[in-house]
Amino acid sequence: MTPTDAKRPLQLNDQGQLRHFLSLDGLPRELLSELLETADSFLEVGARAVKKVPLLRGKTVCNVFFENSTRTRTTFELAAQRLSADVITLNVSTSSTSKGETLFDTLRNLEAMAADMFVVRHADSGAAHFIAEHVCPNVAVINGGDGRHGHPTQGMLDMLTIKRHKGGFENLSVAIVGDILHSRVARSDMLALKTLGCQDIRVIAPKTLLPVGIEQYGVRVFHNLAEGLKDVDVVIMLRLQKERMQGGLLPSEGEFYRLYGLTEQRLALAKPDAIVMHPGPINRGVEIESAVADGASR
Repeated sequence: MTPTDAKRPLQLNDQGQLRHFLSLDGLPRELLSELLETADSFLEVGARAVKKVPLLRGKTVCNVFFENSTRTRTTFELAAQRLSADVITLNVSTSSTSKGETLFDTLRNLEAMAADMFVVRHADSGAAHFIAEHVCPNVAVINGGDGRHGHPTQGMLDMLTIKRHKGGFENLSVAIVGDILHSRVARSDMLALKTLGCQDIRVIAPKTLLPVGIEQYGVRVFHNLAEGLKDVDVVIMLRLQKERMQGGLLPSEGEFYRLYGLTEQRLALAKPDAIVMHPGPINRGVEIESAVADGASR
């Protein structure tokens, strides 16, 4: 759980530009700010009658999803298409990997398709790094989520949302609530917030859903939701990732909602203009009340 910049040279070229996008760990603040400015400039493309720009014309993007995620996969497909790239999506459930082919052999077969970029989502932490270490020099790798490790694109999307609503990060109090232990989004958000200068990052969760060493991310830990939410500017709620849980980490979903579910009454403890975020999918009545999920500032 300890942050490390051991993978930084793999991500950056000699000029300090992104070679791959695998993690937010170790990336400089200037680079993250540049990514946010670039992303912000592309938002208007979605409002056009013709939602396309020729930036990746002639390039091929291969979405390699070893783990199911319909929304993440379709989001990457749409983004690549709007940049005019050709898109290949590998259906891993019917591919040779389900017949015993190794990740390395799958990689070599994908390289034969002459793709320019691999978007990788995998249930094992470090899978995207492994592919980046062994991929051909002319292929870029984007991590679409790996195990419990990280989800850098979702992290940067969260930062863009915060920046557009709040203008900056230095004077904000941000609370991340829920299943921190299993959340790759939480890890990416904590790294990004710290790098971008947020001085008050709070994590709120029961002890059983907090990883060892989380304080090394520069966060304050709360086990009481009311105390943690007091006067925050941003609340990031997390889904209970029951598919990754082992053993009795929680008494019940009802008990979790009673102690950590975000209701309108509890949200009133935050600042009046606080925004509520959630990476989805939302479990209504488990981590968040419908009235909050559907509210004006959510």
